[in-house]
Amino acid sequence: MPELDKAFEPSRCESHWYAHWLRLGVFTAGRDATARARAPFSMVIPPPNITGRLHMGHALNNTLQDILARWHRMRGHDTLWIPGTDHAGIATQMVVDRELQKEGLTREQVGREAFVRRVWAWKEEYGGAITAQLKRLGASCDWSRERFTLEPRLSAAVREVFVRLYEQGLIYRDKFIVNWCPGCRTAISDLEVIPEETAGHLYTIAYPAAEGGGVIEVATTRPETMLGDTGVAVHPEDERYRGWVGRRVLLPLTNRTIPVVADTFVEREFGTGAVKITPAHDANDFAPASRGDG
Repeated sequence: MPELDKAFEPSRCESHWYAHWLRLGVFTAGRDATARARAPFSMVIPPPNITGRLHMGHALNNTLQDILARWHRMRGHDTLWIPGTDHAGIATQMVVDRELQKEGLTREQVGREAFVRRVWAWKEEYGGAITAQLKRLGASCDWSRERFTLEPRLSAAVREVFVRLYEQGLIYRDKFIVNWCPGCRTAISDLEVIPEETAGHLYTIAYPAAEGGGVIEVATTRPETMLGDTGVAVHPEDERYRGWVGRRVLLPLTNRTIPVVADTFVEREFGTGAVKITPAHDANDFAPASRGDG
């Protein structure tokens, strides 16, 4: 009788059995007539960005998905787990930019066509690496349905869904304040912003009543945005400013008057309890301004 190894050696068996499963098509949805007769179960893998190789967070996330897929197969459901990767345009552009910097180049120097070729070459290398990693992890995906988010058919499907949602009134297009990246020269999502806390100072600015009769003091850490103010906000339940709501004040250094409004977004305990609304400066200011509060 052969002697058992003292320690498990995954490299000896995992690749063999995974290849065997793929040959048998055990992960392919629709192959079993009995399963097709039962309620199907399907899910789409959150497509990893092709910005590099997978990390431990991906391993944990995909293991949990794999458990779900395998459990539903064991229950006899026709199970489909769709794999794929995401082009992640801006993030991928940034990593290719960094690769060019190592060569002392910029994307402007190499030109659009050459840069796009570099991006597709990156996709081929790291998209393939991600797929290989998922297979080494044992992910029971239906690889016959693997997708990439820039594939023509997939892009067409996304456009179709957006149009349908728009026609149903479920999505809309509007103006909103964005995070502008001066390096990429484009808008980026909140997830791509790295917040940094910095030591600041609280300044107090007096806004005189337009018709005379006192001033309202506003506390701010960004006095330089004052010229973009469209209003002053106080909390509706703040007794100190009850007589100010509805009045107009003079914006210092200008000939403009702006309204004093009541809004629950104001923190009464912070500073003077009165804040200036500068819609072009901050998402917190943009929201009440878009409601017509300033």
